[in-house]
Amino acid sequence: MTLENNTKKCFIFRFYAELNDFLPEHRKQKSFVEYFKTPITLNDVLVSLGIPFSEVDLVLVNGISVQMNHKLKENDRIAVYPKFESLDITSVTNLREKPLRDTKFILDCHLGKLAKYLRMLGFDSFYQNQIGDEEIIEIAAKEGRVILTRDKLLLKSIKITHGYFVRAITKHEQLKEVVRKFDLYKQFESFTRCMSCNEKLKTIDKASIIGRIGPDIARIFNQFYHCPNCDKIYWKGSHFKRMEGFIRELVKE
Repeated sequence: MTLENNTKKCFIFRFYAELNDFLPEHRKQKSFVEYFKTPITLNDVLVSLGIPFSEVDLVLVNGISVQMNHKLKENDRIAVYPKFESLDITSVTNLREKPLRDTKFILDCHLGKLAKYLRMLGFDSFYQNQIGDEEIIEIAAKEGRVILTRDKLLLKSIKITHGYFVRAITKHEQLKEVVRKFDLYKQFESFTRCMSCNEKLKTIDKASIIGRIGPDIARIFNQFYHCPNCDKIYWKGSHFKRMEGFIRELVKE
């Protein structure tokens, strides 16, 4: 039996679409050569190049879909593609067991406003301001949630299977980005969740809350919603109208 040569070997890489955000400028949007000592796995080289596994959905080595533990050989051509949540590619990828189709999110401490907007659209969006990275990873794995973050280092954990680095800065642009990225348009269930705590809202009779709303609100509105968790009352006032207009703009896209 002979041992593999431990000298550095040549590999050709090409990263597609938003995966280029994790590369230095001179490697973006082009094929490039890198050298590694062998034996080495696909997972090892992605970690070395700073590419989060959670943002990768398909890797082709010499045109063939492979898993993360695939051992690379000298002169292999490696093409790496980002997540295809809007497409079912289970027939061509061997990378993970299955894509997430029940779209639930968990957001880090930088994305509190985005969490409220996702809840506004009806998406189950877990958010706590003081939660740490390890707890986020554990909850995501246990509950099948996609991690949304502004922290590139968080996504580099090999424990994460579904995660996304949010590029936009403002809450409106962040929401548009996530909706486009995960093709969420057909999953909107607007104004069905509490924007504060994520609980499903329930309709409530106006007579039972008449003492909790002002006389003008009671006179103008007849339909009210109640959060059974944090006890908040909602109605379709001016804030609702503004949000409804924003949702219409999203749907137009």
